[in-house]
Amino acid sequence: MYLGLDLGTSGVKAMLIGGDQKIVGSASGALDVSRPHSGWSEQDPAHWIRATEEAVAGLKAKFPKELAAVKGIGLSGQMHGATLLDAEDKVLRPCILWNDTRSHEEAAALDADPRFRRITGNIVFPGFTAPKLVWVKKHEPEIFAKVAKVLLPKDFLRLWLTGEHISEMSDSAGTSWLDTGARKWSPELLAATGLSEKQMPSLVEGTEQAGKLSRELAAAWGISGDVVIAGGAGDNAASACGMGTVGEGHAFVSLGTSGVLFAANASYLPKPESAVHAFCHALPKTWHQMGVILSATDALNWYSHVAGKSAAELAGELGDTLKAPTGVTFLPYLSGERTPHNDAEIRGAFIGLGHESSRAVLTQAVLEGVTFAIRDNLEALKSAGTSISRVTAIGGGSRSRYWLQSIATSLGVPVDIPADGDFGAAFGAARLGLIAATGADPLAVCTAPKTEETIEPVAALSDAYEVAYGRYRAAYPALKALAH
Repeated sequence: MYLGLDLGTSGVKAMLIGGDQKIVGSASGALDVSRPHSGWSEQDPAHWIRATEEAVAGLKAKFPKELAAVKGIGLSGQMHGATLLDAEDKVLRPCILWNDTRSHEEAAALDADPRFRRITGNIVFPGFTAPKLVWVKKHEPEIFAKVAKVLLPKDFLRLWLTGEHISEMSDSAGTSWLDTGARKWSPELLAATGLSEKQMPSLVEGTEQAGKLSRELAAAWGISGDVVIAGGAGDNAASACGMGTVGEGHAFVSLGTSGVLFAANASYLPKPESAVHAFCHALPKTWHQMGVILSATDALNWYSHVAGKSAAELAGELGDTLKAPTGVTFLPYLSGERTPHNDAEIRGAFIGLGHESSRAVLTQAVLEGVTFAIRDNLEALKSAGTSISRVTAIGGGSRSRYWLQSIATSLGVPVDIPADGDFGAAFGAARLGLIAATGADPLAVCTAPKTEETIEPVAALSDAYEVAYGRYRAAYPALKALAH
């Protein structure tokens, strides 16, 4: 048996799989986020351990024999969090999370130093780890002076599991300290933030062994014999391992609260000015690119509150047959935008409203606006050297056939809907645990799920969609001029 542990923002999920990769069962423990000031987002790392213990206890209660047979554990986690430890591995302050924006000034200052984009291949975003440490140095100098180790959230769990300070490439690529092409820490960038390599964990690939489960925890969980802990992955790379998005040209689109267009690459293809994330993948000699939009299903949920109808009811009013764009354009920048604009201040808009603009017309515009934002991501990935021939759709928004037809038509590629199953980060982490424990070929393990159905582009509407996308593209610079 193999165990995947996924440390998310709202909870820890534990999943057991067999050697045949069939899911035995899963359990979870809940987490809360503390927001002591505007723009702050923190968690107590002790709560991660409690939630993990709850999740594992849930598995032990239902599947004691299967848990006892675990030989490998893989870790996945929320990225970018700054977990600060002293020389005795005591936590110095609550972890500053990925969605904490307090260090926006520090991020802008680091991003203005050309070394960061050149070495990491990425913009220094406020959510990344390095600017958080600069903020601590400036505002909490007494804490900064005691920092002996900086760990990412899942790697703090590893410290508890194994007693070792180890991280891996995919998660570390989101710190702004990694030389992403060389897959190693950059002493130059660490020095630029007042740190050194000795304050970082050692690095392994996500498929490699990164410690063993302590005897105490193994006994408490009812496991005998050695249990290997895999390097693991950041959450999106772990999801990609679960989805089989690991080979050149493989891609998925995620329609969750935010939207992600994720493509695996066999080579390192940075283009930071596009606001595309170029990170190491969890598999050796593999990288990935990722475009992120901040409001996907979030945009439809916002409109559903305004319209007084559920998102499902609104989508249902459109039916299942894709319609030509109406001339009403929606910009989904409700909380700013990441790719390709890197603009925290821009906000959304409806453009082209008329007396004839019904509720269904506005719903259609909202879905198209998110579609065109994802198309922006595709163009950004193309500009960075990535070509995509098809995508797999995941996330809550992928339940809308209308939306998937819209995406297929705008992107000009087929959209695959996977057969029912849980192929998320916990499953990907369990796969990495299996690989680390058995030495199995990563590509043979990280296969794609069966495709339930494929949504093809609607060729008759491709020209109309191109015209509407042109309108959408022209709207951002005009809106930006008004906003500033």
